[in-house]
Amino acid sequence: MKKWKIAGINFDHDHMGDNLRMAFDHPAAEIVGVCHEEPRRMERAVANFSIPSARVFTDWKKCLEQTKPDIVLLCPATARHAEWVLKVAQFGVHVILEKPFAASLADADRMIAAMKESGKLFAINWPLAWYPAHVTTKRLCDEGAIGEVIEVHFYDGNRGPLYHTADKVEISPEEREREKPFTWFYKKEAGGGSLLDYLGYGATLGSWYHGGRCPVEVTSVVDEPAGLEVDEHSITVARYARGLSKFETRWGTHSDPWTHQPLPRCGFVVVGTEGSIASYDFQPAVHLHTRAEPAGRDVPVDALQPPHQNPIQYFINCLETGEPVRGPLSPEISRIGQRIVDSAGLSALHKHTVRLL
Repeated sequence: MKKWKIAGINFDHDHMGDNLRMAFDHPAAEIVGVCHEEPRRMERAVANFSIPSARVFTDWKKCLEQTKPDIVLLCPATARHAEWVLKVAQFGVHVILEKPFAASLADADRMIAAMKESGKLFAINWPLAWYPAHVTTKRLCDEGAIGEVIEVHFYDGNRGPLYHTADKVEISPEEREREKPFTWFYKKEAGGGSLLDYLGYGATLGSWYHGGRCPVEVTSVVDEPAGLEVDEHSITVARYARGLSKFETRWGTHSDPWTHQPLPRCGFVVVGTEGSIASYDFQPAVHLHTRAEPAGRDVPVDALQPPHQNPIQYFINCLETGEPVRGPLSPEISRIGQRIVDSAGLSALHKHTVRLL
């Protein structure tokens, strides 16, 4: 069995620890290097996965030159996604980029072009794409359980980006206060804010549920918290040729969905011509409501099997089988989501409806 050599580069987003854990647990993967300019950001991962000091770097070029990975995991701040993909693409590596896709559609296109030129596989990981409830919902949609999809309603978020780190380990209030002045999440120029953090989830998985259809126009409103330069709450409405869809993002829920579902519940409601499905994060069942069964019924979520349990499994399987990356992780579907995100940002800035970019 081939061992796929994996390097984790740039720990700006704490999802790096989650993705490295998936690599650590994969029998055909080996973590050959980790890199970030600030060593303290890597401390938890180094300890969790017993990474030897010879595989810990602060210089990304040295990391790539010395470890020669097959796959690079990237978790930079949103505004630097294109910069980092273009940096590592020149080394001829496959890339898994942690969500969101990009700070702009132009950046998304630069990344797609660079990876196409390299001839290597490129995926954008959206953790919600691996939630059994949302995968089950897509299966039911594809089977025609609710007819043609005409609406997607999305609400998602958490207490805030500084409440937890990798593996959902909660951070103390004192540590949160120390970190807030320095974190990119609250800096506009770095791509901070709840809209850029979470709208891509809804817009990308929503495009997946819509079968790749694009909206005609987008309207978005964001809050303007005193003392902050980024939003903590956004509501985006996308008008399609048939139907309206709504995507809402929120930092500041009263609980996190992986512990106790807040209200509104985090997840999706997908509406079709013949019924609808309520698909909430971490729930053991989705609720299917149809014209034929107006009382509705719970459908237990599918038990996801390898290689469809996480992005590392899926990506390595694509490499081993020659299958292209499909669904929300694909650049094609993620690009539609990015068009919605860019349009929403423009709409919120100018406070009016815009045509889809």
